[in-house]
Amino acid sequence: MDDQYCYELNLAGGWNVDDKGPSIWDTFCHEGGRLVFEGQSGDVTCNSYELWEEDLRCIRQLGLTHYRLSLSWSRLLPEGITRHVNQKGLRYYNKVINDLVASDVLPMVTLYHFDLPQALQDQGGWKSPEIAAIFDSYARFCFESFGDRVKLWITLNEPYVCAKLGHEDGIFAPGVKEPGMAAYLVGHNMLRGHARAWHSYNVLYRAKQGGSVSLAINSDWAEPLDPASPDDTAATERYLAFTLGWFAWPLFVTGDYPEVMRSSIEVRSKELGYQEGSRLPRFSKDEPSLLGTADFFALNYYTSRRVKPGECCPGVLGLKSDQDAEGVVDPSWPVCGVSWLAVVPDGLRKLLKYIKDTFNNPAVYITENGFSQVGPVDMEDVQRCGFYHDIIQEIARALREDGVDVRGYFAWSLLDNFEWADGFSVRFGLFHVDFSRPERPRTAYRSGREYAGIISKYRSQTMVNI
Repeated sequence: MDDQYCYELNLAGGWNVDDKGPSIWDTFCHEGGRLVFEGQSGDVTCNSYELWEEDLRCIRQLGLTHYRLSLSWSRLLPEGITRHVNQKGLRYYNKVINDLVASDVLPMVTLYHFDLPQALQDQGGWKSPEIAAIFDSYARFCFESFGDRVKLWITLNEPYVCAKLGHEDGIFAPGVKEPGMAAYLVGHNMLRGHARAWHSYNVLYRAKQGGSVSLAINSDWAEPLDPASPDDTAATERYLAFTLGWFAWPLFVTGDYPEVMRSSIEVRSKELGYQEGSRLPRFSKDEPSLLGTADFFALNYYTSRRVKPGECCPGVLGLKSDQDAEGVVDPSWPVCGVSWLAVVPDGLRKLLKYIKDTFNNPAVYITENGFSQVGPVDMEDVQRCGFYHDIIQEIARALREDGVDVRGYFAWSLLDNFEWADGFSVRFGLFHVDFSRPERPRTAYRSGREYAGIISKYRSQTMVNI
């Protein structure tokens, strides 16, 4: 595995500065009645748009070799399309990328992380079939603009979250609540957009730029609540199919969705008397193939679950009832910060081995992983220090004992930042940001100092010696 990396995404601040267009998250935060913690917004956040030099100082202080960042689509293309290019946004990202390269830090660039231009949402957003071609055009613009320096690309970050939380549950932007329908359509169009972008890179840019392109998939590790129970085992298969498999199966296995996912949806539709065709769309043979459109496996892992059959309301159409699987937290697992984040480092090793065995041993980048803090700020965050030591040990075992081809690890995140619906109430950073002060000062947590020590230690030796 390469040296330790780090990742930062925030909404960068400057939400309406220098000709940036509004995104769906700007709209979601500004509208009343939304579920963002205490009505907070990403208007300023860490203010990386104006304080990039401070971010770069933190990156150098850690000794990072790679840095993952996300582009704001609406900062580069305020209307979402290449007809109007914001030159100020282009100059900003060129500076960021140039500064990283000059610092011997290789950028991994994500094209889309939840913040669709509002202009495109007004035309149907990810529910519109036209969005795939529009995303491809945006991707080609980015490949052309930055690809001479960027060699690692992520097209879409966590399409599951965008589809389910944004279009099924309505708790993320754009706040759509269409259970059992919109999430599948959105996920489908995101995959269509990814496939087009990958093929564009492959045909137009790969030979001269030499980069790699993938899609970042989030997944828990899941195992039966009772390993001896056939029902729990079947529920676990469905749980993984509706999360990891939903987006990995088309890319790595068949070019289509997992059969257990499609059959579960069709069975539920029949039970509920739904007769308007398949709720899970089918891929057209006239469009670019999905199979093989990932040059590496990009995995976002945070937690694990024990799984049993779901306890759904009868007669209700929805993704949860289609899945018919409930993940529960083992009481022996500690929980950090937010209630969903059970800390299970060995779950990552198990998930990595599952990916190796299921998806033909791909090269893997762990593109997000972290430990949260809530409540009073604890600069001596001993538990998070222990977490990073434990998680890196588990990755080492996956490499050494399981033969997983792990290429790199990105910690979430460099800075405390705007954590979507949780606002600033949850802190994942290796650097604390004081959001009460306009200067937004960055101060290393103890975990940041120790993470820098891990990097320094292992830059001079291979992971096999951990």
